Formats: sequence, C-alpha cells, structure tokens
Amino acid sequence: MGRPNEGRVESIVQLILDDYTDERAINKTDLYNQPDKKAVIDIVGKLLKILYPGYYSDKVYNIYSLKNNMSAAIENVIFHLNKQIMTVLKYCSTYPAYTDCELDEKAKNITLDFMEKIPQIRVYLDTDIQAAYEGDPAAGSKDEVILSYPGLYAISVYRVAHELVLLGVPMIPRIMAEHAHSVTGIDIHPGATIGKYFFMDHGTGIVIGETAVIGEHVKVYQGVTLGGLSTKGGQKLKGVKRHPTIGDYVTIYSGSSILGGDTVIEENVVIGGNTFITKSIGKDTRVSVKEQELQFKN
Repeated sequence: MGRPNEGRVESIVQLILDDYTDERAINKTDLYNQPDKKAVIDIVGKLLKILYPGYYSDKVYNIYSLKNNMSAAIENVIFHLNKQIMTVLKYCSTYPAYTDCELDEKAKNITLDFMEKIPQIRVYLDTDIQAAYEGDPAAGSKDEVILSYPGLYAISVYRVAHELVLLGVPMIPRIMAEHAHSVTGIDIHPGATIGKYFFMDHGTGIVIGETAVIGEHVKVYQGVTLGGLSTKGGQKLKGVKRHPTIGDYVTIYSGSSILGGDTVIEENVVIGGNTFITKSIGKDTRVSVKEQELQFKN
C-alpha cells in the first residue's frame, strides 16, 4: 500500500489549521482560562470519599488512621476545588473587574463556605439512603444501597453540585451533574431543588429540570421527566420557572412526564405510569391512564 500524497496531506493540515483562526466558540484554545473537566470529575470522586468514608475511601483499620486519611482528603479537595473555582469565576459577570488576587480570595471563601456545608449534605444523604432502603423491598441492606444503587450515586453528586450552585459557582456544578448523568443515565440539573428522603427506584432515564422543586419523601421511578413545556424561547427563558413543583409524599411511576413551570403536584399524589401531565393536581389524588385495549393477531 503506497504512502498518501504528501502534498495533499500538507494541504489538509493547513486547511484545518486555518479553520481555527476565527472567533467561533468551537475554536477556543485558551486552555488556562477554562475549567479542567478531568480535574472536576476527580474532585467528585474525592468528595464521595469524604461523604462516605467507610465505603469509597481506602480501607483503614483504626480511627487514628481514618482521621489522618480524611484530613488529607479534605485538604486535597480544598486545594483543587479552589483552583477550579478561581478559573470559572472569570466567566461570571459578577466579577468582571476583579484582579487575579481578588478572584483567588473570592474562590477561597467560596471553597471554604462549600466545605462547611459537607455535614449538612451528609444529613440529607442519610435520609436518601433511608428512603431507598425503606422504599425498595429488593434492598438487602443500606450498605447495598450505598455501594450499588445508581440513584443514590446521582443524588449524592447532585447534592454536592447544588450547594455550589447556591454559592454562585458557574460551570463546575453542571460538569459534575453531567458526569453523574453519563455514569447512571439519570439527568438531574444541579439548579433543581430537592428535599430530604428522595428516592429514585431503578433510575435510568429520569430527567429533572433546572427549576423543578421537589418536596420531601418523594419517590420517582425510571423514565420520569420533570421538564419544561417548550424550550423554543431559548435564552429568553433563562431565570423563568419552566419545570414543575412536586409536593411531599408524591410517587411518580415509570414513563410519566410532568411538564411546565405552573404545574403543581400537591402532597400525597400518586401518578400512574406513562401519564402526560401539564396541569396542576390537588392533594390526595391518584392519576392513571385509562386501561388500554390490547390487540392480539396471529
């Protein structure tokens, strides 16, 4: 097999290099002023070790070594998260005139504010574990829930990312959430608000939009969408509540879609599978699709 035409290869190389010269977003090559996706995902893994020290951390055999291990992990996360936050703050319109020193100080404060939230995040996660164990008769133990349930992994990453959203950190929360999405098939926007005792059974295909509000003791099955009625308004809809509000003690079965920012599902509602809902539903209501007619043909 002969070598490719060298003149043509050089021409192709130059053609592609020339395509990098305009101002399109796809051409950005300033690697030092954008977050490191790999580093952010690595931070997620380290945070899981902090959130679940007996499950994700290196095996330890006494409380002294556990304290040393966790101390090192916490300091490591503070260092690397601060570095990534400082980078992404440059994307914030809030800080356009900040010097690098001022950005560094702001990033440090945000990082430490976030780390102080870790005990609170763990309180919420403990309720999520309890909800999964109590809500799934197939769960053999809480250890099994923590180590194997994709829904708990997704909600763990969400709870971390959501706190960063509340602190005004751009980009990093979404990178974290989309990593969890790629691992579990569960898509939770970090801007959503989710109460305690949240359980996603099976989980695959669940979508929860940015402005969704979910109460406590809510159980959601695979394939559920809490979405917007329409996104054709594009960026004009930024900041508008586009996704539904779900009250306490609501169960939503598989394949259901609940859409719209004005849609409110009140407490103690049960939504049957494969339903399509765009209007509010009062409390203590059961919603289901009328039994479909099945046809059998030889």
